[in-house]
Order: sequence, then structure tokens, then C-alpha cells
Amino acid sequence: MKLSKVVLTGIAGLMSLALAACGGSSNGGSGGGGSQTVFKLAFNQTEEHPQYKAAVDFGKKLEEATDGRYSVRVYPNEQLGTQSDVVQNLSNGTVEMMYIGGPVMEGFNSDFIVYNLPYMFAGYDAQQQIFNDEELNKDLFTSIEGSKNITVLTALYAGVRNVYNSKHAVVTPSDLQGLKIRVQQSDSQVSMIESMGAIASPMGQGDVYSALQTGVLDGAENNETVYHQLKHDEVAKFYSFTKHLMIPDYLLISTKALEGMDDADREAFVGLVPELREEANTGFLEFAKESRAASESGGAQFNEDVDVDAFKALVQPMVESAVSANDVRKALYDAVQAANAAHPA
Repeated sequence: MKLSKVVLTGIAGLMSLALAACGGSSNGGSGGGGSQTVFKLAFNQTEEHPQYKAAVDFGKKLEEATDGRYSVRVYPNEQLGTQSDVVQNLSNGTVEMMYIGGPVMEGFNSDFIVYNLPYMFAGYDAQQQIFNDEELNKDLFTSIEGSKNITVLTALYAGVRNVYNSKHAVVTPSDLQGLKIRVQQSDSQVSMIESMGAIASPMGQGDVYSALQTGVLDGAENNETVYHQLKHDEVAKFYSFTKHLMIPDYLLISTKALEGMDDADREAFVGLVPELREEANTGFLEFAKESRAASESGGAQFNEDVDVDAFKALVQPMVESAVSANDVRKALYDAVQAANAAHPA
């Protein structure tokens, strides 16, 4: 059975669930008193994040739906390693599931870059239209099953990313000159922040706080939830709404683990994904508001007075070069532009 048919139906948002093979717990269900399989799910953020909460709820529902045959354990706070490390473990099967930032996926199939480009989506509704489109994304989401043993289950809303630093508010590109800004570990993110005027410093999320604290970094770029939950607001007080990215997070699973489920359990697994996505995405919108208020109460300064058009102009050549590379990227880009027209900011 082709996984794209089974996995991608309604799956634009499954979240950080942890399932790991762990045998032997009796559940008294219809599994004949047999063992339970627990998938490990790796997550690089905290237990307060809506994706974590949605994944935990998903695990409970999965256990009930499969009469105890399957469950999930979520490992937050990079307990299983950085995203770059864990995705290799997912590929070799020692971890079954993970949440991952979109840019990391470019290392496996460079066409993922389209959804990671700066100023790609007009807003939340436009992005959701794209990730609700199974037909548009099925080839991309199953493109690394053969080479890496990884299936993309869904794409999740991960907020709007902005620049923050320890020096001053950012209004124009000149304000980024000379600042060392952490980006995710991908070529497109390095190119983006350098085009915007800063010095790019690719780094795992777990190292950012100490690097900000010691001055190895001047700043970073992320959404309000990460800024507050990882306490970056303690060491980088100036948060400016450059609004340069609306990249998705993805929920991944080992293709082998997914194929190893019998048809009924796999159907139950897939059927729960839309609920997880809805819980996570809705929770994220509220979480971002709460995070900003908490950061402000701690003394962080939020700057809305940003020349967004100036930053957008600087990165436009990068966008045009990336999307013109092949027909796959052009088709994805054209679909995004149609969604943006239907849902303008």
C-alpha cells in the first residue's frame, strides 16, 4: 500500500509524539494480552509548548484506539539530541518520531526550501491552505522514504519568526550590520540572514542561551514562544518584528515503524492526526500571545516599527533563484502565490 495514500490524508499537523519500541506492558485490551509498542518522539522545546501537549494527547488517544497496542512517549528539551542528530537516528530506526524545523529537511531533499524561504506566506490562512492540500504535497512528503526511511506525516504552524538581540532594536537592515545572529543549520537560513545584513551563526537550539549569555552570539531569530520559553528574553532584550519567516515544523516518523503497524492500527494512527494538528495549531496562536506578554513583563522590548519592505527587497533575489531551480519548486511556489492571493495579510 502506498504510504502517501495512507499517511497524508488530513495529516497537516501531527505533533511531537514519542513512540519507542518498549515491550511487555499488559493493557488488558483486545491485543490478546500482548505487548505494547511505545514510539519515542523527540522534541527540541519545552513541556509548555502546544506541540508537546498535542503530542501527549495524541499518545493517549492512540493507546485507546489501538486497545493498548501502541503508545507514545514525548522527549522534550532536546533530551534525545539536536534536531540534526535525531533525524539521523530516525533514519536508522533508533528513534521512531520527531518534530523538526523545516530548514533541516533541505539536507534530505532540497525542494523543501520553497516553504522555508523568507516572506513566502502572506499569513496563517494562506499557509494552512497549502498544507491542507494533500495532492500538492504528497510527492514531497514521501520523497525521502526510499533514501532515508523517513515519512513526513504533516506540516504544522510554527509561528512567525523575527529577529531579537542584546544590543538594540532593529528597524532597518543597517541595524543588523555586524551582529552575530543564530540561524537553523541549513544553507538557506544562512543565506537569508546574511542577505538581511547580519553575520549568520548556525547552531543547535540547546546551545543558544549560553551563547547569548557569553556574547558568542548577539542575537537569534525565532517566534515569541521560543524567545520566552527558552529564556532568551533574559539575555537578548530587543525583539523586532522583521516577520521574515513563517516556516513550518514537520512531524516525521520512521517509514519502517509506520509500515510495521497492521492496517487497523495504522488507520487509527493516521485518523488521529487531524485532531493533533488542530490542537497544536490553535494552541500555538494563543501561546504566542501569552509568551509575548510574559516576556514584556520581564523587561523585554518589542519593536513593531520595522521597515519590512526593505528586508523583503534584500532577500528577493534569493527567493527568485531558489524557486526557479526546477519545475517542482516552481509549482509549489505558484500554489503559495495563489493561496496568498486568496488570503492576503
